[in-house]
Amino acid sequence: MSQSTTLKSISSLLNISVSTVSRALKNHPDISDKTKKKVQELAAMMDYEPNAHAISLRTNTSKLLGLIVPALSNFFYTSFLTALEEESRKHGYTLITLQSGDNTNIEQENLKLCRINHIAGLFIAISPETKNIDSFLRMEKNGVPVIFFDKVPDAENCNKVRMADEEAAIMAAEVIQKSKRKKILALFGNQEFSITKKRWKSFTGYFEKNAPATEVISVFVSSTQEAITETEKEMKQHEPDAVFCMSDEILAGAMKSIKKLKINVPKKVAVIAISNGFIPQLFDPEITYVETSGMELGKLAFNRMINYFNGQTTSQELIVPSKYVKGGSI
Repeated sequence: MSQSTTLKSISSLLNISVSTVSRALKNHPDISDKTKKKVQELAAMMDYEPNAHAISLRTNTSKLLGLIVPALSNFFYTSFLTALEEESRKHGYTLITLQSGDNTNIEQENLKLCRINHIAGLFIAISPETKNIDSFLRMEKNGVPVIFFDKVPDAENCNKVRMADEEAAIMAAEVIQKSKRKKILALFGNQEFSITKKRWKSFTGYFEKNAPATEVISVFVSSTQEAITETEKEMKQHEPDAVFCMSDEILAGAMKSIKKLKINVPKKVAVIAISNGFIPQLFDPEITYVETSGMELGKLAFNRMINYFNGQTTSQELIVPSKYVKGGSI
């Protein structure tokens, strides 16, 4: 039932004007308590809901936020979404969530849907091929802030919130060095992402500077399935004594191959990952990891959005620190 029909229905049943119904529902002081009570009780009985889109057009305000993620099957993004939904609810906002599948065309279609729905602000983790962010910056020029998170562009003229990617990679490298492992299979994600570039550069750079005799075999994969295939191949070919995984998806694939090959962890091969914390608990022994919390990133991203609404519009890059969590895999 549309808003106008519902208001008319209420006004007809109570024999009062539509404007009186509207003001009573808004608890206007000019309407008597008796009339307010009758209107609100009938509205509740009829499941009346105000038309949020019509209200945003009339008042030039919106309480709808957009979120575009690669996929919600990713535990990191699921925890990010949970935090974002909780914060949105607390502040009276509604969240519309869309998946891009790491496809730029779908990403732009999702962006169009966000514009059509007159969102107040957008959170997005960009796809690998997204190099030009002009379409997002135009939204900001039109008064709709865009917060890039996790997989962020290299551009400096935008708002970004991300994990401490360099710090996380170095923390993992330090743990491996202290374990005196000498041949490391380092599994990284899609090379197009700035997150991959940062983690790869920091991880390999640490060994070049502090343990040049340690061999680091860098392999780049774009999915869990690729991680399974590449890990099995590298384990057979090079027999590394340590495996580093830069994400949960890669860890899941690497561990599947290690288990398949019946390689003892940590006796024959040590394993450490950068993780949101859920996947490492699924293995025995539990995997040692450097925590990158999607929950904390979600809270920080929402806080940045609120601060933007409150006038802090200058571009910023905010970072969530990492934390070492000891397991039994190294």
